[in-house]
Amino acid sequence: MKKRQRTKRWLLAAALVFGWAWVVFLGYVDWAMHQPPEVFGHVMARMPMPAYFLLPFETMWTNARKGSLNIGDNAPDFQVKTLEAETPVQLSSLWADRPVVLVFGSFT
Repeated sequence: MKKRQRTKRWLLAAALVFGWAWVVFLGYVDWAMHQPPEVFGHVMARMPMPAYFLLPFETMWTNARKGSLNIGDNAPDFQVKTLEAETPVQLSSLWADRPVVLVFGSFT
């Protein structure tokens, strides 16, 4: 009977340690998802593949990257490198002359 209690205590302690480690790991990945793309990419490049199965990755990513734009709001101003030139282009400099359409995605 005493051996059974010792085993239960050991299993409970192990479950608590693993649970605590999982919560810390979730916090670290959540922190990385709220960082600029360069930092997030650096963290994820070193992430072991089995870790993806332990995380609610899509839900975390959606919550971390959701914005606060509403229909009809102006697009936020940002800088981007064009394919033709090495110099960055500011979005606000484009819409001063004409309407601008932003397309994110692939056409292949």
